[in-house]
Amino acid sequence: MDFLGYRNKRVIVSGCFSGMGEATARRLLELGAEVHGFDIREPNLPLASFHAIDLRDPASVDAAVAAVGGPIDALFNCAGLPNTFPPMDVMKVNYIGTRHLTERVIPLMSRGGAVASISSTGGMGWSRRLPVLLEFAAVAGFEAAVAWCEAHPEVVAEGYSFSKEMVIVWTMLASQEFIERGIRINCTMPGPTRTPMSEHFDRASGRAIQEFFTQPIRRYSEPREQGDALVFLNSAAASYVNGVVLPVDGGFMAGVATGRIDLAGMMAKSAQQRQQQQ
Repeated sequence: MDFLGYRNKRVIVSGCFSGMGEATARRLLELGAEVHGFDIREPNLPLASFHAIDLRDPASVDAAVAAVGGPIDALFNCAGLPNTFPPMDVMKVNYIGTRHLTERVIPLMSRGGAVASISSTGGMGWSRRLPVLLEFAAVAGFEAAVAWCEAHPEVVAEGYSFSKEMVIVWTMLASQEFIERGIRINCTMPGPTRTPMSEHFDRASGRAIQEFFTQPIRRYSEPREQGDALVFLNSAAASYVNGVVLPVDGGFMAGVATGRIDLAGMMAKSAQQRQQQQ
């Protein structure tokens, strides 16, 4: 029984070279999907096609989408940059370029299509600055979004947290629009995961901070565990799931919500340590 409904479905996976994107593409191939990969580097996978793109370059995205053509049954937005890259690059890849790719693929989808993107527990503070996130979400177009970021460097900051907050808010907004065409969109909030990005996060914020976010399960997730959550969200088994921000974090968000994990205390301690180092 094809419970997830991927057999012979045409799907696109961005960020397919490594980490969560590679694990997602690998699982989709196992499930019988026709997988088209987008990334800067080509993975060692038996894809139906591969197209080199840079989400910072909308022309490369447009060319890749045109080359694959329709119909597309599902889009997996897995490409991303960590906070060790320049803030504008992070914004372009994690949100602006990801939104642009999605907007180009949506016209190739019919009813029953689905989109799943990767946010992060790093975006968990979205509700505290919803007005500015909604303001930015209303800025249409790649170049206009870049211009907005350049005009608001104090909001963008290091880029990573803001970009992941934007993925969350954009997902919820787009879910109201896309569903009118019968297309669902959801996103995940992964906890610390063993990918090539791990060392970047350790370098930027410290290993102790990353390990704090592994509570209560006390281990990093594996890429396949994150990929399987994305595969479920875009599957036939999740046909009534829309606009959901799914924590895939071993229970971290539940611990914060119930007071079992002292996030505020950790943040205060971290800020104090940064001040002492300055």
